[in-house]
Amino acid sequence: MVERLEDSKTLGAAIRRSRKAQGLTQAQLAGLCNTGLRFISDLENGKPRCQLGLALKVAKTLGLKIRLEDPGA
Repeated sequence: MVERLEDSKTLGAAIRRSRKAQGLTQAQLAGLCNTGLRFISDLENGKPRCQLGLALKVAKTLGLKIRLEDPGA
């Protein structure tokens, strides 16, 4: 599935869907990513101030790919 990443809520929803599809709890995902449970919760809820580096790590752990496109290229 290809989805346009518009904001932190879109990313959070994608993280949540992927986690649930893989049968993981938030606590299990936090353990796999070496982050806190609160970070995973905040990320899934679209909190705009979540750390980008950790958010990308969580996405990678779940096997999600994030692609940037330059519309002018």
